[in-house]
Amino acid sequence: MTVLYNVAIVLLTVAMMEILATLTHKYVMHGWGWGWHLSHHTPRKGWFEINDLYAVVFAGVAILLIALGAGGRWPLQWIGAGMTLYGALYFIAHDGLVHQRWPFRYVPRRGYLKRLYMAHRLHHAVRGREGCVSFGFLYAPPVAKLQAVLRERNGRPARADAARASTGEASRSRRES
Repeated sequence: MTVLYNVAIVLLTVAMMEILATLTHKYVMHGWGWGWHLSHHTPRKGWFEINDLYAVVFAGVAILLIALGAGGRWPLQWIGAGMTLYGALYFIAHDGLVHQRWPFRYVPRRGYLKRLYMAHRLHHAVRGREGCVSFGFLYAPPVAKLQAVLRERNGRPARADAARASTGEASRSRRES
């Protein structure tokens, strides 16, 4: 039974990390922590960017929790393990899939991965830190809804075919960066 509790804690932590990461992205990274995050919204030079320090901070917290849990403070090691799993999923989905920081390229054509990819491309469609949409890393609202919000903010009416129109734009902007 303890194994089931530990697995449940890891999975619950992954879900809670998406909520925490979304709020951190919106209110810290696009708020008082913009100094580090700005590097993520500008063309990257080299393998790393200052924004990667956020991952280092979260990894440090996960390592500390795992160490405290291994020292007898249950369930901290399982919370740390959940944070680590979330970090791995973040690296695969956000850094690899969306920002193409892998040595190979893959652009999803349909389904959940395309929605995740497009939602984050729309997040980067806004220059600067204000007015962005879609702050999550593993959850993405429907693309058409995000496009409607962006169009409304820019004083343009929403289009029914907006989701299809931006696919080419996202591909072009990815190739240019």
